[in-house]
Amino acid sequence: MKEFKTAVIGCGKVGMTHAQCFGKLESSRLSAVCDVDRARAEAFGKKFGVPAYTDATAMIRENGIDAVAVCTPHPLHAVHIVNAAKNGAHVISEKPLAASLQDCDLAIAACEKAGVKLGVISQRRYYPPFLRMVEAIRAGKIGRPTSATLEVMGWRSPEYYEMDSWRGKWIEEGGGVMINQTPHQIDLLLSVMGDVDELFGLWDNFNHPTVEIEDSAMALIRFKSGAIGQLYVSNSQKPGLWGKLHVHGSNGASIGAQIEGGSSFISGVTAKVEPPFNDIWTIPGEENRLPDWKAEDAAFTETHDPMSYYHELQLRDFLDAIANGREPLVNGIAGRKTVELITAIYRSQRDHQAIRFPLAPESGPDFDGRTSHPLYSRTIGANS
Repeated sequence: MKEFKTAVIGCGKVGMTHAQCFGKLESSRLSAVCDVDRARAEAFGKKFGVPAYTDATAMIRENGIDAVAVCTPHPLHAVHIVNAAKNGAHVISEKPLAASLQDCDLAIAACEKAGVKLGVISQRRYYPPFLRMVEAIRAGKIGRPTSATLEVMGWRSPEYYEMDSWRGKWIEEGGGVMINQTPHQIDLLLSVMGDVDELFGLWDNFNHPTVEIEDSAMALIRFKSGAIGQLYVSNSQKPGLWGKLHVHGSNGASIGAQIEGGSSFISGVTAKVEPPFNDIWTIPGEENRLPDWKAEDAAFTETHDPMSYYHELQLRDFLDAIANGREPLVNGIAGRKTVELITAIYRSQRDHQAIRFPLAPESGPDFDGRTSHPLYSRTIGANS
């Protein structure tokens, strides 16, 4: 495979993960890094032995960059995606694709016009427990998926929101637990259940009085397949409990995975996580496989860093997609669907009714239902 010149835009914690992974891939040569903070960019560049920039356009042009990873705060994703595409670079963005549907559409259109690939990070797609679920569903082992439950009961400490100036703010972060922590899990739900037909949602902030954004959200979902689902995501449980995805089928069988869990994961400060594992599996003849799988997954995690290994797999897939002219595992359209579901929850709270899909971008100051919520006006007013 061709060796691609790669670069990272945004030299924070997740940018470090991307830079390290690009450095490990045989099809990648990390060639430059960029951040608006010159000191941070230069420290990053020195660590990896590459040029550092504060101007992404100059970085791409002067180094002949083939592909960039966008690792900036969420509302800036679309700006960097569009700019990179206009300068001929393929783009893989950290989740979410963007903070609004309008920005998602701008990013997708720019990449389509430029003829470059657009990918969105959702590395949990590679978790072995989730892959087992996908394989079982595709093989028809649960019949037709009829219902699903996604539950993420986590915690984010006050210290977590103090790590970066953009955290916990509507304008700088674009939202809370939905837009930041749980696009990963929402993407998993959509990837196995398919497109949404309608949704009723609620959201609020219960346990984080010093931040502006929501820390909890809930939704009831009807999928286009006719299946139903429920979603509850939160950063309000202390200590954090788990993130689980369960799918039930027309033959009565149920499968599921705890895709994260334990207070170490939930703290938002340490990189140590409890290994994901399959926690429900009632397919006839396979019920006794859970203990062996859990031991297998735990042993794997002991020899691989889960905070980077699955990123590495997705970045490898992205570069392979470029080389072979195919779509990456999680492309811009898939990334938009996650933002669409999140946006529907915001709008449902605002409109006090179920929201039908597909959703179109809205113009005006309401920001897809966020600014009409009392939480937004209360916190923005208090901080203005």
